[in-house]
Amino acid sequence: MKQFFKKIIVSILTWEATVVLKKYKPSIIAITGSVGKTSAKDAIYTVVASAHRARKSQKSFNSELGVPLTILGVHNAWSNPFLWIKNIVEGLLLIVLPFKYPSWLVLEVGADRPGDIAAVAEWLKPDITVMTRFGDVPVHVEFFPSIDDLVFEKAHLAKALKPTGTFIYNHDDKRIVQFTETITQKKISFGFTLGSDIEALEDQVVYGTYDNSALEFPRGILFTTRVSGQELKLQLEGALGKQHVYPLLAACAVGMALRIDQQKIIEVLHKHISPKGRMRLIPGIKNTMIIDDTYNSSPVAVYEALKTLEDIKTSGRKIAVLADMMELGQYSVEEHRRVGEMVKPVADILVTVGIRSRATADVALDAQMLEDNILQFETAQEAGKYLESVVQPGDIILVKGSQSMRMERVVEEIMLHPEDKEKLLVRQDKQWLARK
Repeated sequence: MKQFFKKIIVSILTWEATVVLKKYKPSIIAITGSVGKTSAKDAIYTVVASAHRARKSQKSFNSELGVPLTILGVHNAWSNPFLWIKNIVEGLLLIVLPFKYPSWLVLEVGADRPGDIAAVAEWLKPDITVMTRFGDVPVHVEFFPSIDDLVFEKAHLAKALKPTGTFIYNHDDKRIVQFTETITQKKISFGFTLGSDIEALEDQVVYGTYDNSALEFPRGILFTTRVSGQELKLQLEGALGKQHVYPLLAACAVGMALRIDQQKIIEVLHKHISPKGRMRLIPGIKNTMIIDDTYNSSPVAVYEALKTLEDIKTSGRKIAVLADMMELGQYSVEEHRRVGEMVKPVADILVTVGIRSRATADVALDAQMLEDNILQFETAQEAGKYLESVVQPGDIILVKGSQSMRMERVVEEIMLHPEDKEKLLVRQDKQWLARK
């Protein structure tokens, strides 16, 4: 009954969204991939909104339901039927009455199962399609026969481009590069690969002190990019990792496609704030620093996070708190074991959360990591309580896991200012907080 009700709601809202697009004729930027969609969407919106009236997908509303909700400018009503009726009525009013509508829509589009993006691409015709990254074993691969099938599904958004559209893509991802040959529209590439249209040359961590502490911790990243032969410097405060370079490069590419002045692009991106739960730096208790990467997890994202943890400097210990990676299907055991192989040379202490991550702990132990430095817990709350008692000044704590593992609860236990959790942490709305 619930699924039947959902299908009806999706059908109505999708119909309303298509009519709204025909009436107001906004330009559309559609963003897909398996890694970095939301971060790219937010960075792109920062650039587009500096020159145009724009709207973006809220949070990570990227499903068959989330895309129409963004187009209509209404909120997720969750399980409240009265709010869904209100959304439908507001959609109808948008159709029959004149409103000041955005000239650009920045939409994140995701896929959980085969056919998800194909269905959206039937009615959503982007002016710009941005493809972020996949990795060897991307998230959401569980319901696809192979990784190539997932890439093929996401490619529907590229094929849906208007004839005058632009395809913007990650030049470092070989799978994406392979099918760009079939794209006849204008193309703009970004990445660290030599010859990218928007090329990142180098990146480095910026250090500093917090709250009058004498201890130095990472404060953000600084990198150089080359655009049309000109080298420009970009700095992102409050977040770490190469994975944050890619969204800024994608945003530069979109700005280039829209012919926004390069200096203006740099200026607005300097003020950009990365999304919650994506390698965000949060001061912790006892003069520690938390790398909050709790939004979601996938193998490629874990590898990047551990690489970042390995590269940064600290006067204390490095603690990796890693929870289960979901939706990996047949790749699950192998990928959790691969994480265990990576942890030993990176972290002084490994804390795992969940049944699947037991394989991570087992492999780390086999790799000669000290048994006393490997802790296993069933829930995020248990892991958080443990960390609260053992962290020491100078420690850096990486916290990462899939959405359903609720690893933001670990961060809440050890953050210096838990009263700010609504501003800093993911999944703080009442619907998420009501879930166990």
